[in-house]
Amino acid sequence: MTDNEKTVTVEHVAGVPVRHPEIVAVGRHYGMTVHTCVPYDPESKGGSEATVRVAKADLVPAEANLLEEYSSFGELAAACEQFCQVVNGRVHRETCAVPAERLEAERARLHPVPQVPHTAALGTTRMVNTDQTIRFGNVRYSTPPGLVGAEVWVRADGDELVVAADLAALPLRPGWAGDGPLGLAEVARHRLSVPGNPRINLAHYPGHPQQPDGTPRPPRIKAATAAEAAFLAIGDGARAWLTEAAAAGASRVRAKMAEAVELAALAGPGVVDAALGTAAVAGRFGEGDLLSIAGYQAAGAAGGPAAVADEAHSVQPGTSAWAGFGTAAAPGQGQ
Repeated sequence: MTDNEKTVTVEHVAGVPVRHPEIVAVGRHYGMTVHTCVPYDPESKGGSEATVRVAKADLVPAEANLLEEYSSFGELAAACEQFCQVVNGRVHRETCAVPAERLEAERARLHPVPQVPHTAALGTTRMVNTDQTIRFGNVRYSTPPGLVGAEVWVRADGDELVVAADLAALPLRPGWAGDGPLGLAEVARHRLSVPGNPRINLAHYPGHPQQPDGTPRPPRIKAATAAEAAFLAIGDGARAWLTEAAAAGASRVRAKMAEAVELAALAGPGVVDAALGTAAVAGRFGEGDLLSIAGYQAAGAAGGPAAVADEAHSVQPGTSAWAGFGTAAAPGQGQ
């Protein structure tokens, strides 16, 4: 029994309510018949219009059972569920029976409902775009890999957006990261957002060059030639040098790598590896920097923190000598 909202009754023809076809399918799915009250008839409208009032009075926990504030709608729903477990597990004053036990006895008279919900309960359908996102309310939300091109259901659940998919209907995709048996399942959940603020979960993009926390993922270093393998064999300092030198846009990187390999053959890999590590930290990738650092460390002068060159300190001569350029010359002096 419900009111005549448009989701249930499309229109009235000669006083006969025309049901919404989707709500008819929902009733057929769950094995029930949907009835509506008569418009402007208090006798038939009272029960349906009092639903919210009855729920507030009897179903929702009273103020003594609620906190002053909840961080999310899901937290409030969990508190209500916990409250229901408490009251349904004790003897009811009117029936003198435990509601949970009485429900078990009444199940013999109730028909079972399908384990898979009707698609109307899942929300509206969306297609997953090539960037693994769906649009809901003009906001992009990310989905796990393996769903590109698939149809999913999205619905607002409190202050969260729930994305569900029928895994049994999906073609086998090597990128699918879901676990468990195939079937209808929740695949993503996001906090609802507003246009201009997409919700992207970086964990949905495991191959993206960003960590799940948003920090850049370090490049994967893998030797492709014998010369690169010989340089990387020097040690961790060589890997750090290559990463930092590439990020700094250093010139003649391959030539300097070959010079480091030659120096390692003469002075030892440990000496060169330490010098490469220091050069990476200090940002020294110029010509002769590696040899200079290795000699400085071999002399035993190293030990303090590495000095990193920046824009605040420079040995470039000043421009004070050019201050009078273009001004009139003094009397008796040439131009």
